[in-house]
Amino acid sequence: MSRNAPDQSALAKAEILTEALPYMQRYAGKTFVVKYGGHAMGDPEAARDFAEDVVLLKAVGINPIVVHGGGPQIGAMLKKLGVESSFVDGLRVTDAETAKVAEMVLSGAINKELVSWISQAGGKAVGISGKDGGFVMAEKVTRTTRDPDSNIERAVDLGFVGEPKAVDRTVLDTLSSAGMIPVVAPIGVDETGQTYNINADTMAGAIAAATGAARLFLLTDVAGVLGKDGTLLTDLDPAGIEALRAEGTITGGMIPKLETCIAAVNGGAEAAVILDGRVPHVTLLEIFTRGGAGTLVHR
Repeated sequence: MSRNAPDQSALAKAEILTEALPYMQRYAGKTFVVKYGGHAMGDPEAARDFAEDVVLLKAVGINPIVVHGGGPQIGAMLKKLGVESSFVDGLRVTDAETAKVAEMVLSGAINKELVSWISQAGGKAVGISGKDGGFVMAEKVTRTTRDPDSNIERAVDLGFVGEPKAVDRTVLDTLSSAGMIPVVAPIGVDETGQTYNINADTMAGAIAAATGAARLFLLTDVAGVLGKDGTLLTDLDPAGIEALRAEGTITGGMIPKLETCIAAVNGGAEAAVILDGRVPHVTLLEIFTRGGAGTLVHR
């Protein structure tokens, strides 16, 4: 009788867990906020690995909270519906029609698909958005741009794009204490009942701060923050980040991610980590191995 070839993914996880055993107890009862997005969202195998990792975290006594993005999926749906989009500083200008589509995609298709992945991995997940139970109160984002010719700043109306103003952790605590894994769509509401689309990184950072999370994980499509020579910078604090930004080492889309990390740790999270979501079991590698896997940001 022949045996099947060993599952390489299972072997990799077994190796991680073997090294992880001494580290697990220190995080029992702690909260991890994981922002899930990028490459992993479009890859079923990566999504399956991610779901299994989240279920494992819950099984060893950690309380994971998943916050997901969905920009490409929103863009695809808008294109399908013939709705044009524009962006300012990486944020989608969101009119009333776009806001409805964004909520449909984020709170509907993506959120429930991720809940399903976690359920298939043996966990109990509940999909929510910031509108549920007054969980995330939002306020309108304001942005200015500078005209390169006149050097005059002008306000830009991004429409129904918001940012967290206040986070009530009651819903999260209730779900976590009942053995559930909250899966959060980045949608919030203001005092008048107006719905706002929120950047997923920003949403995750605000939740990490409000819950005093032991870790905020931002899963991206890059290894982390790289130095000028291309090597991974594994340990940063706000002063170091500002120095790297001033010398031009940190540019582009990495700037707002690091700003989110700094806001989270200044707001109450113990630390934040930028990780490559394309790496199998990267969250386990970061937290349960001596070398880590990404860029750690701390006070």
